[in-house]
Amino acid sequence: MDIARELLAGNRLALSRAITAIENEYPEANTIMKQIYPHTGNAYVLGITGPPGAGKSTLTDKLARAYRAKGKTVGIVAVDPTSPFTGGAILGDRIRMNGLTLDEGVFIRSMGTRGSLGGLSHKTADAVKAMDAFGKDIVIVETVGVGQSEVDIVKAADTTMVILIPGMGDDIQAIKAGILEIGDLFAINKSDLDGADKLVREINMMLDLDSLMTDWRPPIQKVVANQNEGIEELLVRIAEHRAHIDKSGELARRRTKRTRDEMLDILSAHIGTYIKQRIVDTGRLDAYVDQIKRRETDPYTVVSELMQEMLQS
Repeated sequence: MDIARELLAGNRLALSRAITAIENEYPEANTIMKQIYPHTGNAYVLGITGPPGAGKSTLTDKLARAYRAKGKTVGIVAVDPTSPFTGGAILGDRIRMNGLTLDEGVFIRSMGTRGSLGGLSHKTADAVKAMDAFGKDIVIVETVGVGQSEVDIVKAADTTMVILIPGMGDDIQAIKAGILEIGDLFAINKSDLDGADKLVREINMMLDLDSLMTDWRPPIQKVVANQNEGIEELLVRIAEHRAHIDKSGELARRRTKRTRDEMLDILSAHIGTYIKQRIVDTGRLDAYVDQIKRRETDPYTVVSELMQEMLQS
């Protein structure tokens, strides 16, 4: 099977195989990405993040259904913690969205973080591109939900939505790990619980104190995802943000920065592969360590020599 050609022709199996190749770094992954890249840039990417238990998967499910009702096709990348034994995704958020799996207009893929900090897998961006090239109108990226290191979602998404819930024992959860700064809009899920209005006030207070506030003030939308309350209003808020950043030129700036960051990530990954294959796997690293321990050389000299060697090769 010519995976790239079949993917572009709308073959779901080819899309699945492409993401598998990307995630596992199969030799054909680079070729696939080169072939599909000219067909990317059309999907709108929505990032969803927040602490564990906030109902990210439930809200993602409801948003996908709402977009489908409007005739939009949806791709979902659910990033889960990685199993230390298999390297696969532990939680399998796809299970919680089981009702969507029969819908041909929705494609769901769980991906493990595979040791990546920041709440996202390193291969998330490429999986998003594959769904984009496949023709999805909206791609939703749901982060791992570790609560303290979710800021990487900004690099992957056009609009970032932070989901919070009342009553978690920390009134201003939004302060943590720069969560306040990354939110383009806030969704207060389980807003039928006590403390929802208090949480809205707390977030508004923090937004009032934000000296970096632009001409967009992140709206706060109360929802009850499992009862489908507030979902249509949330879609309106997302559309308003999309219109705002499109008109202001911020969307183009975000996508330019994303391309730059992705290039640096790819470059860094290739350098890491070179070091592993040429230095670690060959035993040269251990030899250098022995020399450094005997004070025959130092790490700085070794690294300078290796950089020269790498550049010359």
